[in-house]
Amino acid sequence: MPRRTQDIDAVVGARMAARRSALGLSQTALAAQLGVSCQQVQKYEKGANRVSASRLHQVATALGCSVADFFPAWPDAVDPVAGLRDLTATADGRALAEAFPRIADPALRQAVTRVVEALASA
Repeated sequence: MPRRTQDIDAVVGARMAARRSALGLSQTALAAQLGVSCQQVQKYEKGANRVSASRLHQVATALGCSVADFFPAWPDAVDPVAGLRDLTATADGRALAEAFPRIADPALRQAVTRVVEALASA
């Protein structure tokens, strides 16, 4: 019986993509550190392929975080990072995700967040 991915695989992949992007690391660079193809990293990040425990440990080490950082606090909790997969699926979303942490002023970041939330609900 073929193994299927689960929702948690998409959550892990989205968090992996978010961390990699926040560090300014390309999929190709991460793939080289892991000894896998860029396509394999893409599949991990999309949740199309499961990440083994040993590979997840490698990813965490390469991205300077803990394995636990890839999982929600509670199995049934709403995962706010899961939306990052959708956000980073478009060029505009990736640009927004990459630029937002570079806004130094916390008040300005809050203002941008409020504008985006207002536009999203309109």
